[in-house]
Amino acid sequence: MNKQNQLPLAGVRVADFGQQIAGPAVAMVLADLGATVVHIDPPGGPSWKHPANAILNRNKASLCIDLKTPSGLEQALELIDNVDIVIESFRPDVMKRLGIDFIKLRESRPELITLSMPGFASNDELRRDWKATEAVVAAMSGAFTDMGFNRVLMGLNPSFSPLPLGSSYSITLAASSIALALFEREKTGRGDNIEVPIAAALMEGLSYNSYLVDQLPERYKTMRELEIEHRKLNRIKMDLSYEQLQEYLDPFYRTYMCADGRQFYCVCPSHRNHAKRALKALGIYDELMAEGLPDVKDLHVPISEWDGETSIGVYPLPKKWADIISEKMKKAFLQKTSAEWGVIFGEGQIPGAPHRTTQEWVNSKHCNDSGLIVEVENTEFGTMKQPGPIVWFENESEAMLHPKAEQKVSFEEALVRLKEGAKLEDISRPTGKNILPKSGAGWLDGVKILDLTNVIAGPHSTAFMARFGAEITKLDPVTPLYDPLIGILFSFQTGVGKKSALVNIMTKEGREVFDRLVRSVDIVVINAPDRQMKPLGLDQDSLSAINPDVLFCRLDCFGGPRPGSKTNYIGYDDIIQANSGIMSRFGKPETPEEHAHLGTLDVNCGFAGALGMAIALYQKRKTGKVTRVRTSLSAVTNIAQIPFAFDYEGRGPFDEASGRDVLGNHALSHFYQTSDGWVLLDSHQDELAKMEEIQGLGGIQESHDVGRFLRENLINESSEYWIKEFAIADIACAETVSIAFLRQHNSRVADQEVGIDRGSYAFSIFPDHPSGHCLTQVDPYAIRPLEAKIKAVTPTEKFGTSTVDVLQGLGYEEDDINVMLEKRIAATGWGREFLPS
Repeated sequence: MNKQNQLPLAGVRVADFGQQIAGPAVAMVLADLGATVVHIDPPGGPSWKHPANAILNRNKASLCIDLKTPSGLEQALELIDNVDIVIESFRPDVMKRLGIDFIKLRESRPELITLSMPGFASNDELRRDWKATEAVVAAMSGAFTDMGFNRVLMGLNPSFSPLPLGSSYSITLAASSIALALFEREKTGRGDNIEVPIAAALMEGLSYNSYLVDQLPERYKTMRELEIEHRKLNRIKMDLSYEQLQEYLDPFYRTYMCADGRQFYCVCPSHRNHAKRALKALGIYDELMAEGLPDVKDLHVPISEWDGETSIGVYPLPKKWADIISEKMKKAFLQKTSAEWGVIFGEGQIPGAPHRTTQEWVNSKHCNDSGLIVEVENTEFGTMKQPGPIVWFENESEAMLHPKAEQKVSFEEALVRLKEGAKLEDISRPTGKNILPKSGAGWLDGVKILDLTNVIAGPHSTAFMARFGAEITKLDPVTPLYDPLIGILFSFQTGVGKKSALVNIMTKEGREVFDRLVRSVDIVVINAPDRQMKPLGLDQDSLSAINPDVLFCRLDCFGGPRPGSKTNYIGYDDIIQANSGIMSRFGKPETPEEHAHLGTLDVNCGFAGALGMAIALYQKRKTGKVTRVRTSLSAVTNIAQIPFAFDYEGRGPFDEASGRDVLGNHALSHFYQTSDGWVLLDSHQDELAKMEEIQGLGGIQESHDVGRFLRENLINESSEYWIKEFAIADIACAETVSIAFLRQHNSRVADQEVGIDRGSYAFSIFPDHPSGHCLTQVDPYAIRPLEAKIKAVTPTEKFGTSTVDVLQGLGYEEDDINVMLEKRIAATGWGREFLPS
């Protein structure tokens, strides 16, 4: 085979000891990208008995080894001797007690990369030894108590969701860390010992739900937030019905009934052009203008200086105009079917999509045509529809769209496979005595990135890279595209570690600035559909003409490895939630509801973009090949729904836990009230005998209704009592903790350190944040290498702060810069205030 046509991780060998979702899924991502992976199960097979294992173990050889026997341990160590990467996802030190000590392994083989993915951090003295199931980690990390404004107003606390968000975020974070370690190894020959706790990954994924801005101006509070404040102040019960709640939603950010009795999710707040296009497509724009809908020119001045009470393109709208617009939109949407509106919005470049179930998503024409869903011939399930790759390379993705089913092999066959895999690698990195000593440098020190992205997913991908030492220039237009809520408030998370410059690249002079920037960087990143690439000069030929060595990364909404009918549709996180079934599961198909966590998919799409960039850097370093890497919100939703996003003939019904009233997966995996609160029990039938031995639960084995038995008995003791007793029995159980509680007890004033040493939870307080507000946000601490340095990133600077500095760095003289500023080709800010009041 021509090695230029190989998948980027050809020759990389992996021993996958992972169980459940996270560990095996990381190995799956590596296998999809060409790595040779051997998966090792215990003698009884995988601990998670689920059809989704067919997804997690595709493209792998697998075998069972008993690590508790001398012969099994000897086999495992021999496999490890023949790999580059070892992955495990047990509780801290379990592998070490079994005889596989990652630290000692690297003393003799410093080139080895090891990845541990415990539920809670190894230095979390309180929780490290807990049985950290997916649901327990979520409960302890605030994921079930901070379920969004909707659930607060409906008085639902705790709430439950079966989405494995902790694993979902940890998959992309951990895979990125491995790719970055491989990139570093090409330079130094050294590997690393890496830990990615699921709890820390989940907290980074929930970063837009956990950050706190003191004295946030009223203009940024939605109708729901104001109603919550009103009810709390006046001691009014939180008891809104689903139907009542709809009237507290912004008209450009809500669900509408259509002519076919199905529903459509409109998501075009905060962008003047998107809102205007939506109103015109619905045929009500002129009517609203005639009624006096304001259109404020500059949304970035203080609201006291506006020349109208609100404006099209503002989120949130005040209740008066929200009610007027919503009533007209309700009537308009009833004129066509949800599918017809999907085409009208998509072709009209308006963000919105019909609500659909996951079953419909998996079987949709677009997903199957575009490679977002692939088919695998499985010996157990026959032709199985599975999620496609989460990252791929333009014009080179076909090899990733035909994955092979898991192949059961003997130990000898697994060893042969690993040795054959080694032949695919041309080793050019330092080896043996030439391996360099530990440097303490960042994996991306010296790497330069040009960031052309906006909103969350795109800018989050580059902000993530800053902790590893990347130098990032964030380039935005002189006139902002979004209102301050999305355009600025979100940037408190997405703008960290970056220099901000404002330049109009659509002018001749601005284009020269752009060209100079492209020549100065290693990677260019944008989030936009394919149709925009040539007009922006970001197609392969245009970029190569400026800098033939520059890598390119693109994130979008509906994109897949191949073209599909929705490839050029624009959109946001919420649109894919609606179209892929997440909202129909979280609410119900007849009453869909956005998943509670802001950035549910956006943040993970950012992490996936970073994974793609890391793989591209590794491949270029190793082979010299220059590539264009891709990911999308649609690809990432499949990872978030791994337990559900598959289909095959004879599959059982798509009947996973769903709706506002559900409090668990089944009676033994469920929330229960105690005498002083709630606990989440996450157990199964095989543990009933252990429960029988717990004081207060005697008789559970004979009970014909386990759920009723637990309801009647758990309420007799405190949460603390049950958590202690279940822990002694090694049964997964946790108290529900809020993000506010975690933030209160795990925050410190920013100290230029990353909270890796602080256990599973760490927040920094920035009392002197550039915005003028005190900001508290989660640390960039989920990825924990033993050797590479993780840096505390600088807070987000005001847009345009570094414009002059960036232009000077490109060789412009002071006079040239002043002319560009005078002609508004460049600017040093969007307004007087960072976050407009």
